[in-house]
Amino acid sequence: MTAGGARRRPRGLFVALEGIDGAGKSTLLAALGRAMRRRGYSVRLRREPVDPIIGRLAQEAGATDPWTGAVYFTVDRHLAAPRLRRDLERFDLVLSDRSFYSTVAYQGSRLSPRDRARLEELQRRATFTPDRVVLLDLPAAWLGRRLSRRGAARGPLERARNLARVALAYRRLARREGWVVLDARRPRRVLLREALDALEPPGARRRGLGRGKRLRASPVPGRRE
Repeated sequence: MTAGGARRRPRGLFVALEGIDGAGKSTLLAALGRAMRRRGYSVRLRREPVDPIIGRLAQEAGATDPWTGAVYFTVDRHLAAPRLRRDLERFDLVLSDRSFYSTVAYQGSRLSPRDRARLEELQRRATFTPDRVVLLDLPAAWLGRRLSRRGAARGPLERARNLARVALAYRRLARREGWVVLDARRPRRVLLREALDALEPPGARRRGLGRGKRLRASPVPGRRE
């Protein structure tokens, strides 16, 4: 309840798209946002890191020290959490290109199991846990093709090995957390349809559900749901 006694608007669904570099997250995010707006939802798109300066510091530090790089990313999420809360209160759906799970997969996969667990707990205390996560899974055999399109500062073999490690970390998270996993090799239109089905099950529109009724509230920072 608000101070005036009026009922607070339902908080929107927080959905994160995850996957290794080049998996197609940004493309799917934009297409998914357009499609959900056409279906009558209010949608906010976001991407991480939110602050480009902190993001650059995180990348630079993480090249040699994964824990320090992870801390920078965590600071970025903590500073962005108030705006994320407002967006969840205003919009039916908040779609994010990455979430704290990216730090667990990228930097966490370079840490010991104990430090990785500490890192994940730190993430959960710093920001909101996504209600749903869609993983764009790209097999290691396809990494070379995607890397050749994007270019890389590091050697292609080293980068491919790093991304293969991260891809494996993502798959383990997906199994543990029950994420929606999509094959990133499939055509864009197929990926969009599968992602839409994950967010809005077939027949939901025909049942005429009202605004926000199919959207589950997001957990508060630091709470496991």
